[in-house]
Amino acid sequence: MSRGTILFLEDDQDLQSLVSAYLRERGYEVETARTVKEARTVMACIRVDAAVVDGLLPGMMGTDFIQELRQQHPALPILFASAFWKDLKSHDHLTRQLKVSRVLHKPYTPQELLLWLEQMLVARPPPPPPAALAESQDSADDLDATFRTLCAEYGARLEDKLRELTGAMERARAGSKEGLEAAFELAHKLHGTAGSYGFHAVSGAARHLEVLLRPARDAKAAPDWGALEAARQALATAVRNATPGNARGSAPAPAPGAGPAKGSAVEVEPRGTVLVVDDDAAWLAEVERMGKDRLVRVVTAHGADEAMKVARQQRLDGALVHVDVGGEEGGFAVAERLRALEELRTLPLAFFGAGGDVTYRMAAIHAGASLYLSRPFSALELAEAVERMVAVRRPERARVLVVDDDPEAVRTLSVALTSPQVEVVGLGDSYRLVDALAEHRPDLLLLDVEMPGPSGFDLCRIVRSMPEWQALPVLFITAHTGVDFRVAAFQAGADDYLAKPVLREELRARVQSRLERARLARERTERDALTGLLLRRPFLEAVRARLAEAQRTGRSLALGFLDVDRFKKVNDTHGHLAGDRVLMQMGRLLASRFRKEDLQCRWGGEEFVVALVGAQAEGARDILARMAAELAQADFEGDKGEHFRVTFSAGLAVAPQDGTDVESLLRAADERLYRAKAQGGNRIER
Repeated sequence: MSRGTILFLEDDQDLQSLVSAYLRERGYEVETARTVKEARTVMACIRVDAAVVDGLLPGMMGTDFIQELRQQHPALPILFASAFWKDLKSHDHLTRQLKVSRVLHKPYTPQELLLWLEQMLVARPPPPPPAALAESQDSADDLDATFRTLCAEYGARLEDKLRELTGAMERARAGSKEGLEAAFELAHKLHGTAGSYGFHAVSGAARHLEVLLRPARDAKAAPDWGALEAARQALATAVRNATPGNARGSAPAPAPGAGPAKGSAVEVEPRGTVLVVDDDAAWLAEVERMGKDRLVRVVTAHGADEAMKVARQQRLDGALVHVDVGGEEGGFAVAERLRALEELRTLPLAFFGAGGDVTYRMAAIHAGASLYLSRPFSALELAEAVERMVAVRRPERARVLVVDDDPEAVRTLSVALTSPQVEVVGLGDSYRLVDALAEHRPDLLLLDVEMPGPSGFDLCRIVRSMPEWQALPVLFITAHTGVDFRVAAFQAGADDYLAKPVLREELRARVQSRLERARLARERTERDALTGLLLRRPFLEAVRARLAEAQRTGRSLALGFLDVDRFKKVNDTHGHLAGDRVLMQMGRLLASRFRKEDLQCRWGGEEFVVALVGAQAEGARDILARMAAELAQADFEGDKGEHFRVTFSAGLAVAPQDGTDVESLLRAADERLYRAKAQGGNRIER
């Protein structure tokens, strides 16, 4: 049985194919159109249940077609998709005047489109197919032990919450305004939080009581104590029957500290995945065995070609390469080939070999290694090396600030969202929001709408009035999902909203999506578009942090100022596009020939700056000299087909000898760069 017929008006054929296939798999019939003329033909011949209209169409704006549709189909649910139309005035025009049900911003996923289509068609939802029910049950069975334990603990406190609510209602019946307010707040919190824990019957009963209490609380009607008492008794029945087991349809939660059931298997997450490259099969087998003992996943390769094949097939946390694989110092060539892959430009590298003298170790550092091990190494050394590489590879944790006056709600959201990638900070006092922003520097803000004091709307407006936080993703958590609420939420500056009770999977998906979008936005503002390197401001911030850490630990830090020699002549003789190719190659070399902990920046024009943690002047000079030789051998093509080569000059300064702050180091390095240029260029001065 069809779930409905959708008109999908989109001129991008690839997007049209992807979304149409996804919707058809979910039981919808999809009528596609790439032009308004084709869409008119569909509408004339077929009855559709909803329409998805792109904003920019061949020969016509999507809004003009929607206006045309409204004359013949005033009640047709319409989803408007566009990369533009993102301001409040446009949103108001689309939703109020054109009666668009949802504005979907590109890029979007088929899953997101389906979510809003089903919301538009919620008036006649079909029963879910058996496969979907089984999938839902499997998802419920996969809840981790921590969440099940918390669910049991919350269920054990439901009776106390009911007694507190009953007491508040008794005070309200005796004439206490405070009691009425407290009863409403308790019912409101039970509605949202109980549902998030899986006590859906409790959540529904609390919602009914909340709805009955609202008019009295807002002084719009006298309390109907008969109806209120009946609703309270229904809630009491739901609480008495609620257990963690029937809350989610799963087996009762184990007692805290209880182990897995007899016969069950627990999958242990490895500490990391490392590629080990060596032509000694027996040693590779030994390293695999050591990896299993230390919870390290080891994948092996016997040479460069096999290493490249493995690296393309799976995500790696690092590579451990024999320095002489395939021949003397062949490991350095393997590392260079791995780092040449775009997705592995910053792959942490370590080398190992029978020889561990200074010559080998310096060569490994020059090749971009963060670590050198003597072979044979122990299982402990392997585990420590992988842990170090994983730490370098691991992205910084995003921070989510949850503002809700209900501690249980904060706790639920924290458990649902906390992961190695996400840290959650809870705030129960909305008056402290401004201080909390300054203290915790969140990457995303989750706001409850109804709180004592400033509402979620008020807090969102405050955030949007602060220049520093105008781009902060803000999501509302609310029991309201009507049109008026949605318009008010977007007018207040929210990016999205989540309906209570919050589904854990949806919460994670929405938050992760917003965090990723915010990260990409930061990347665009912090990195140079041509070279991919850091821009000046974020580089200086990062260098100051590295310098402070180096001073605490007694390590050195080398800073190099680089400048492409006679770059103006390159542009004048070979063309600006050829000049851009030179700068892009510099960016690639700087990004792939250094360690992950080092920093690289496009300072401006043809100038670059690098910071090498733990390096002294001689070692830093050798690393830059190796890169200079590589650049000098690169063959560039001019705009007229001619070929040319370039060099660069550099000045080096080292902390603490040349200064203990970034400004002093930059000044010293710049003076030495000027000296190198004055002596004819293609030099590194220190």
